[in-house]
Amino acid sequence: MQKPKRILVTGATGYIGGRLIPRLLENEYQVRVLARDPLRLAGRTWTDQVEIVKGDVLEPESLVQACSDIDVAYYFIHSMVSTENFHQRDVDAAHNFGEAAQKSGVKRIIYLGGLGDPESQLSEHLQSRQETGRALTASGVPVTEFRAAVIVGSGSISFEMIRYLTERVPIMICPSWVYNRIQPIAIRNVLDYLVAALEEPSSIGEIIEIGGADVQTYASMMTTYASERGLRRIMLPVPVLTPFLSSYWVHWVTPINARLARPLIEGLRNEVIVRTNKARQMFPNIEPMPYRQAVSLSLSKLDAGQIETSWADALVSSYGERSVVVLRNEEGMIEEHREHIVNAPASIVYDVFTSLGGENGWAVFNWAWQLRGLLDRMVGGSGLRRGRRDPKEIRVGDAVDFWRVEIVDENKHMLLRAEMKVPGRAWLEFKTHPLSENQTTLTQTAYFAPKGLAGMLYWYLLYPFHGLIFSRMIRAVGQQAETLYKTSTT
Repeated sequence: MQKPKRILVTGATGYIGGRLIPRLLENEYQVRVLARDPLRLAGRTWTDQVEIVKGDVLEPESLVQACSDIDVAYYFIHSMVSTENFHQRDVDAAHNFGEAAQKSGVKRIIYLGGLGDPESQLSEHLQSRQETGRALTASGVPVTEFRAAVIVGSGSISFEMIRYLTERVPIMICPSWVYNRIQPIAIRNVLDYLVAALEEPSSIGEIIEIGGADVQTYASMMTTYASERGLRRIMLPVPVLTPFLSSYWVHWVTPINARLARPLIEGLRNEVIVRTNKARQMFPNIEPMPYRQAVSLSLSKLDAGQIETSWADALVSSYGERSVVVLRNEEGMIEEHREHIVNAPASIVYDVFTSLGGENGWAVFNWAWQLRGLLDRMVGGSGLRRGRRDPKEIRVGDAVDFWRVEIVDENKHMLLRAEMKVPGRAWLEFKTHPLSENQTTLTQTAYFAPKGLAGMLYWYLLYPFHGLIFSRMIRAVGQQAETLYKTSTT
């Protein structure tokens, strides 16, 4: 089989597509990306390595350019929100894409659908996923259709529902669907299959069920997650709790709204396990990992050493002097990102934020920092008493009050890890992005990985104060840098 060269990826702003693209680039494929709104790809590390084409699967004429001169296309588009016409929209989109692929001479489509016995009474969402595969096949282009159940990986909505429920609810209300069998699969293995299929001719035209090494229930998935996080959770079975009511329970307990949660929960009423041995026969070198190991790998993204690659997302801004703030709650981490345009070189901005702490103070609200340090000492923490080793110089491993320096990249980047007593783990990051010789975008990001319900309450109760302090801090750092620059040039 001749190795395909030109690959099209749809759904690049989604969970699977966004993770597959770097894997394809590592394997030296030429990648084109279809995006309805290319601006949503801003800040991805790979955008300068791919061709980006604007298009919408519900607008057939926009797909011609995307599919031209393509060997293999990945199709990762489906509706997650339960609406009256989501099923028909998914089928129409698949028909449009399949026809465009056929007319443009695309040799194959690879699709990731939903696991479940088609002979059973599948939920509407799972039916739609499988019908999408049939619509793609009807185009005449050979399709490789993988079918998976819950994908275990930080950021996967199915896994995030497990994460949030387990983190926040000490006593789990468990309706009957919580005890149905599921075969979850690690995101790493899903990507292994998707990439390996490109050069496996026996997978062409096949439906391949993929799953992890062990079969679980939703209940056991939550208790295993709790075990990995060091949490104790009680499972309380209840005789009746409909998917409708369950979805609103998820809505109020987690950031996942009811319209997203309901199709996921309805799908869990079906037993979703691998029924064939095709995956093992076609891809003998892929070893599916156990669920516990997949959870452990997902949680490892909370380690400080991985924040730089997992979480630092540059934002594109045209707001000039205004500070831009983005608050996100995903992948088990709360992230508050701010940016500010500073009329000073990156080196001077860097000098200012690496001088924070100790006798220099924290630019704004020093009394609030002192109070936080006092409270930390009262509960056995270090407080502000450690100060800093040098008022200007900084290096990895230094203590800065109740922070520890984890990353220093001269004139570019500083990452601090909190060592105060908090119900979770926290970091504070500063970065410079030169716009010109004398103008810099300063980004400031606070990360918090809450542990259990106490961690979530801690963040949201203190967020109004954190928001005020951090918004003033980034401006104060910028103002100090501008003052230093003006002084140095006069």
